[in-house]
Amino acid sequence: MTQELVLDPTGATAGTADSTLSARTASLRGLTIGLLDNTKPNTTDLLHVIGDELQRSYGAAGSKLYTKDYFGTPASAELLEQIVGEVDVLITGVGDCGSCSAATVADGIQFERAGIPTVAITSDSFYPSGRAMAQVQGFPGFDFYAVHHPFASLTADEVRERAMTALPEVLRILGVES
Repeated sequence: MTQELVLDPTGATAGTADSTLSARTASLRGLTIGLLDNTKPNTTDLLHVIGDELQRSYGAAGSKLYTKDYFGTPASAELLEQIVGEVDVLITGVGDCGSCSAATVADGIQFERAGIPTVAITSDSFYPSGRAMAQVQGFPGFDFYAVHHPFASLTADEVRERAMTALPEVLRILGVES
Protein backbone atom coordinates (compact mmCIF):
# COMPACT_ATOMS: atom_id res chain seq x y z
CA MET A 1 0.00 0.00 0.00
CA THR A 2 1.35 3.42 -0.91
CA GLN A 3 0.92 6.49 1.21
CA GLU A 4 0.35 9.97 -0.12
CA LEU A 5 1.55 13.13 1.55
CA VAL A 6 -0.94 15.98 1.26
CA LEU A 7 0.48 19.47 1.68
CA ASP A 8 -1.58 22.51 2.59
CA PRO A 9 -1.13 25.06 -0.24
CA THR A 10 -2.40 27.91 1.95
CA GLY A 11 0.61 27.78 4.29
CA ALA A 12 -1.60 27.17 7.32
CA THR A 13 -0.73 24.51 9.82
CA ALA A 14 -2.76 21.33 9.93
CA GLY A 15 -5.89 21.52 12.01
CA THR A 16 -6.92 19.40 14.90
CA ALA A 17 -8.86 16.23 14.28
CA ASP A 18 -12.16 17.88 15.26
CA SER A 19 -14.79 16.89 12.74
CA THR A 20 -17.84 18.00 14.69
CA LEU A 21 -20.24 20.30 12.90
CA SER A 22 -21.59 23.31 14.73
CA ALA A 23 -25.21 23.08 15.87
CA ARG A 24 -27.72 23.25 13.01
CA THR A 25 -31.10 24.91 12.98
CA ALA A 26 -34.13 23.80 11.00
CA SER A 27 -34.99 27.38 10.07
CA LEU A 28 -33.17 30.54 8.99
CA ARG A 29 -36.02 32.77 10.19
CA GLY A 30 -34.58 35.82 11.92
CA LEU A 31 -30.95 34.76 11.45
CA THR A 32 -28.16 36.87 9.97
CA ILE A 33 -26.37 35.31 7.01
CA GLY A 34 -22.66 36.00 6.62
CA LEU A 35 -21.27 36.08 3.10
CA LEU A 36 -17.48 35.67 2.91
CA ASP A 37 -16.11 36.76 -0.47
CA ASN A 38 -12.66 35.50 -1.40
CA THR A 39 -12.22 38.26 -4.07
CA LYS A 40 -12.49 35.95 -7.10
CA PRO A 41 -14.57 37.29 -10.02
CA ASN A 42 -18.35 36.79 -9.70
CA THR A 43 -18.14 35.64 -6.07
CA THR A 44 -19.82 38.74 -4.65
CA ASP A 45 -22.71 38.35 -7.08
CA LEU A 46 -23.18 34.64 -6.34
CA LEU A 47 -23.14 35.24 -2.59
CA HIS A 48 -25.61 38.13 -2.86
CA VAL A 49 -28.06 36.06 -4.90
CA ILE A 50 -27.91 33.26 -2.33
CA GLY A 51 -28.21 35.70 0.60
CA ASP A 52 -31.14 37.52 -1.00
CA GLU A 53 -32.96 34.24 -1.67
CA LEU A 54 -32.39 33.06 1.91
CA GLN A 55 -34.00 36.29 3.10
CA ARG A 56 -36.88 36.25 0.63
CA SER A 57 -37.85 32.60 0.80
CA TYR A 58 -36.52 31.39 4.16
CA GLY A 59 -37.00 34.37 6.46
CA ALA A 60 -33.37 35.26 7.16
CA ALA A 61 -33.19 38.67 8.81
CA GLY A 62 -30.45 39.95 6.52
CA SER A 63 -26.98 39.33 5.23
CA LYS A 64 -23.57 40.88 5.79
CA LEU A 65 -20.81 40.77 3.19
CA TYR A 66 -17.19 40.35 4.26
CA THR A 67 -14.14 40.22 2.01
CA LYS A 68 -10.94 38.29 2.62
CA ASP A 69 -7.56 39.90 2.05
CA TYR A 70 -6.41 37.17 -0.34
CA PHE A 71 -8.20 34.25 -1.98
CA GLY A 72 -5.38 31.74 -1.49
CA THR A 73 -5.22 31.80 2.29
CA PRO A 74 -7.81 31.27 5.02
CA ALA A 75 -9.51 34.27 6.60
CA SER A 76 -7.43 36.13 9.16
CA ALA A 77 -7.97 35.58 12.87
CA GLU A 78 -9.34 39.14 13.15
CA LEU A 79 -11.87 38.61 10.36
CA LEU A 80 -12.87 35.24 11.81
CA GLU A 81 -13.50 36.83 15.20
CA GLN A 82 -15.51 39.67 13.67
CA ILE A 83 -17.71 37.37 11.60
CA VAL A 84 -18.31 34.94 14.48
CA GLY A 85 -19.55 37.88 16.56
CA GLU A 86 -21.91 39.20 13.90
CA VAL A 87 -23.61 36.33 12.04
CA ASP A 88 -25.53 33.12 12.68
CA VAL A 89 -24.57 31.14 9.56
CA LEU A 90 -21.97 31.66 6.83
CA ILE A 91 -21.65 31.05 3.10
CA THR A 92 -18.06 31.28 1.82
CA GLY A 93 -16.54 30.98 -1.63
CA VAL A 94 -15.90 30.72 -4.42
CA GLY A 95 -12.91 28.48 -4.80
CA ASP A 96 -12.30 28.34 -8.56
CA CYS A 97 -8.60 27.49 -8.48
CA GLY A 98 -6.48 25.06 -6.50
CA SER A 99 -5.28 27.21 -3.62
CA CYS A 100 -8.51 29.23 -3.36
CA SER A 101 -10.59 26.04 -3.22
CA ALA A 102 -8.36 24.72 -0.47
CA ALA A 103 -8.58 28.05 1.40
CA THR A 104 -12.38 28.16 0.98
CA VAL A 105 -12.70 24.73 2.58
CA ALA A 106 -10.24 25.71 5.33
CA ASP A 107 -12.43 28.76 6.00
CA GLY A 108 -15.52 26.57 6.22
CA ILE A 109 -13.84 24.26 8.70
CA GLN A 110 -12.49 27.06 10.89
CA PHE A 111 -15.94 28.70 11.07
CA GLU A 112 -17.59 25.36 11.88
CA ARG A 113 -15.09 24.88 14.69
CA ALA A 114 -15.92 28.39 15.93
CA GLY A 115 -19.62 27.45 16.16
CA ILE A 116 -20.93 28.95 12.90
CA PRO A 117 -22.78 26.61 10.51
CA THR A 118 -20.99 27.15 7.21
CA VAL A 119 -21.32 26.28 3.54
CA ALA A 120 -18.08 26.46 1.56
CA ILE A 121 -18.45 26.72 -2.22
CA THR A 122 -15.72 25.65 -4.64
CA SER A 123 -15.90 24.86 -8.34
CA ASP A 124 -16.19 21.27 -9.46
CA SER A 125 -12.85 21.30 -11.29
CA PHE A 126 -11.11 21.99 -7.99
CA TYR A 127 -13.25 19.80 -5.75
CA PRO A 128 -10.27 17.45 -5.14
CA SER A 129 -8.25 20.40 -3.78
CA GLY A 130 -11.02 21.16 -1.31
CA ARG A 131 -11.31 17.49 -0.35
CA ALA A 132 -7.53 17.33 0.25
CA MET A 133 -7.74 20.40 2.50
CA ALA A 134 -10.51 18.81 4.55
CA GLN A 135 -8.22 15.82 5.06
CA VAL A 136 -5.27 18.02 6.07
CA GLN A 137 -7.48 19.92 8.49
CA GLY A 138 -8.58 16.71 10.24
CA PHE A 139 -12.15 16.92 8.92
CA PRO A 140 -12.17 14.45 5.99
CA GLY A 141 -15.98 14.29 5.87
CA PHE A 142 -16.47 18.06 5.68
CA ASP A 143 -19.39 18.66 3.32
CA PHE A 144 -19.12 21.49 0.81
CA TYR A 145 -20.68 22.37 -2.52
CA ALA A 146 -19.05 22.71 -5.94
CA VAL A 147 -20.51 24.96 -8.65
CA HIS A 148 -19.90 24.05 -12.27
CA HIS A 149 -16.59 25.34 -13.65
CA PRO A 150 -15.71 27.76 -15.19
CA PHE A 151 -17.13 30.37 -12.87
CA ALA A 152 -15.14 33.62 -13.13
CA SER A 153 -16.13 34.29 -16.76
CA LEU A 154 -19.91 33.96 -16.34
CA THR A 155 -22.51 36.59 -17.17
CA ALA A 156 -24.79 37.95 -14.43
CA ASP A 157 -27.61 35.66 -15.58
CA GLU A 158 -25.32 32.63 -15.49
CA VAL A 159 -24.12 33.52 -12.00
CA ARG A 160 -27.74 33.77 -10.86
CA GLU A 161 -28.47 30.37 -12.41
CA ARG A 162 -25.49 28.81 -10.59
CA ALA A 163 -26.63 30.41 -7.32
CA MET A 164 -30.16 29.06 -7.67
CA THR A 165 -28.78 25.62 -8.55
CA ALA A 166 -26.62 25.76 -5.41
CA LEU A 167 -29.47 26.82 -3.12
CA PRO A 168 -30.89 23.34 -2.34
CA GLU A 169 -27.40 22.12 -1.41
CA VAL A 170 -26.76 25.24 0.69
CA LEU A 171 -29.95 24.50 2.60
CA ARG A 172 -29.09 20.82 2.97
CA ILE A 173 -25.61 21.53 4.32
CA LEU A 174 -27.02 24.09 6.77
CA GLY A 175 -29.65 21.59 7.91
CA VAL A 176 -32.55 23.84 6.92
CA GLU A 177 -35.86 22.19 6.11
CA SER A 178 -36.91 23.41 2.66
